[in-house]
Amino acid sequence: MQYTIKDIAKEAKVSTATVSRVINDLGGYSEETKQKVWKIANELGYSQNKSAVSLVSKKTKLLGIIMPQYATTFYGDVISGIEDEAYQKGYNVILTHAGIDGTRMSESITLMKERSVDGFIVFSVDLKPEEISLVKRNNIPCVLLSSDTINNEIPYVKVDDEQAIADATSYLIDNGHKKLALVGVNPIDRIAGVARIKGFKDAIVEHHLIFSENDIYNGDYSFDSAKMNMEKIIKLGLEYDGIVCASDETALGVISACSEFGIKIPEELSVIGYDNSITARMSTPLLTTVSQPFYDMGTEATNMLIHIVEEGGAVESKVVQHEIIKRQSVKNIS
Repeated sequence: MQYTIKDIAKEAKVSTATVSRVINDLGGYSEETKQKVWKIANELGYSQNKSAVSLVSKKTKLLGIIMPQYATTFYGDVISGIEDEAYQKGYNVILTHAGIDGTRMSESITLMKERSVDGFIVFSVDLKPEEISLVKRNNIPCVLLSSDTINNEIPYVKVDDEQAIADATSYLIDNGHKKLALVGVNPIDRIAGVARIKGFKDAIVEHHLIFSENDIYNGDYSFDSAKMNMEKIIKLGLEYDGIVCASDETALGVISACSEFGIKIPEELSVIGYDNSITARMSTPLLTTVSQPFYDMGTEATNMLIHIVEEGGAVESKVVQHEIIKRQSVKNIS
């Protein structure tokens, strides 16, 4: 049997208009009434007609996610945070990939317009000026996650990448390490790459150690590029006592190369990662790393977006706190 709002109203002893307002989240009722209506609706197995709701409210209750096409493991935590918070607030979620390094970003933004999303989150992509203009022309609320814009035109949620990698570098130095390399970073990536290079350099200089551009080994944050870099470092003669990695997958590439060459972690070389993804808890040894609270970042970005959708106006961008997670891949040699 398919129950309607009339059945809910009868059971709740309220008007059908009140039930409609509760179901469509239109306000004008007490919290007690809201809880009672939803309790009865759930007990009856009421199924909301999303198309009808959209016609009445001019809202689709649909949010979008645009993300780059990477196979990195931490994306799952971000998406889980977004989806869980969206569903809790009565929204559905669609996801599209914008290609490697966001090469299909314009097409993805246009898709969000065509799907009539109420708003969308762009994750880990540095938007070009023309893409920012496209977001503004489409007039759809947007929040950035693990990204920002040069002029802060779009609100964002992210960690301070520069400070986070500086703290990772300082952690190795505080544990007695004197000769460090930064591995796996993309130097043309404005959001993460440039910031992490600067944070690494500043920490080295601040601790009165010698900095050299030759101690930065570029990559794409991946396992494979890090492994190749580490093999190169080892073959040239391992001069380092610590490796700062641009991601956890980078750290696994470093550890894999060391394993093949018989270099023990952390007895002969300390390694610190970046992200605190699930791989950090699966490596041997367990990986010391910088934690980004990805799930919480997903929920925070979703809450910001829903606030813009439902209340209008501007929201404040947010820089969330990172943390050094101490495990087994760093040795104190001081």
